Amino acid sequence: PRGADGGGRGGDGRRGGAVQLLRTVLLENGALSGLVVLVAALAVLSPDFLGTQNLLNVGVQAAVTAILAFGVTFVVVAGGIDLSVGSVAALSAIMLGWTSTTQGLPVWLSVLLAVGTGVACGLVSGGLIAYGKLPPFIATLAMLSVGRGLSLVLSEGTPIALPSSVATVGETLGGWFPVPLLVLLVMGGITAVVLARTFSGRAMYAIGGNEEAARLSGIRVRRQKLVIYALSGAFAAVAGIVLASRLASAQPQAATGYELDAIAAVVIGGASLAGGVGKASGTLIGALILAVLRNGLNLLEVSIFWQQVVIGAVIALAVLLDTLRRRA
Repeated sequence: PRGADGGGRGGDGRRGGAVQLLRTVLLENGALSGLVVLVAALAVLSPDFLGTQNLLNVGVQAAVTAILAFGVTFVVVAGGIDLSVGSVAALSAIMLGWTSTTQGLPVWLSVLLAVGTGVACGLVSGGLIAYGKLPPFIATLAMLSVGRGLSLVLSEGTPIALPSSVATVGETLGGWFPVPLLVLLVMGGITAVVLARTFSGRAMYAIGGNEEAARLSGIRVRRQKLVIYALSGAFAAVAGIVLASRLASAQPQAATGYELDAIAAVVIGGASLAGGVGKASGTLIGALILAVLRNGLNLLEVSIFWQQVVIGAVIALAVLLDTLRRRA
């Protein structure tokens, strides 16, 4: 009777509320909606897509791009751009291999030197931008060339084998969970905390929103730019180590073109190249979209040449739809 009817109506109301909540989340997060639609489409088109091993492979494929993109997120939120992260990743990995294998340094020290190399590259780029007044595009384009050149000089143009203790980063925990995926989650957590819980994170949004207003409010803009690009370099170094561990060697030509994927992941994730907008979760979703798309196209046996066309079109479409949604 009436109690049963009320319970039914209550159950319907709860279900309706859940549906409305899901709809709101998807509408307010264009990248997440795109990822859901993409996964659903590939699940229908390829029965192998939703296999556990394949999904783990997607995570591994997304790891390097996502870690690079987390670092680039800091820069983009602050209204800048970093074209050097791919080269910095390669240089950091070469530094790791060169110091640990060729020079015989302890692995822990070589890892610190590799990360320090990434930070140093970021500081140079940040210094050129903050104090040299170079446009971020030019400063980081120069670092792209310098980083790649130093990678070739140190390695003499040949891959450098990594110690076995470093190569295990490219393996699995418990025989099934990929270590690169664990590193991805840790770096994503660090990015979220920096952006949401630190003074530097708030400064990034302020500088990206209005640099002059940020300066007048007491933020030391030039110092913060050094911090921002140093963070980008550090994340690039971590990405380089993860990539080298997967390849079991440091290669001077590794991560070529990855900077474009990193920037694309940040923008697909909802960040604005004008600055002031962006978050870690959006960047992760953007990186997953790229990885899922590449994985799905491989499963569907689409030509690698056509894959480039499809990915470029999807990037443009995702950004266009998100722009239209924001205007609406």
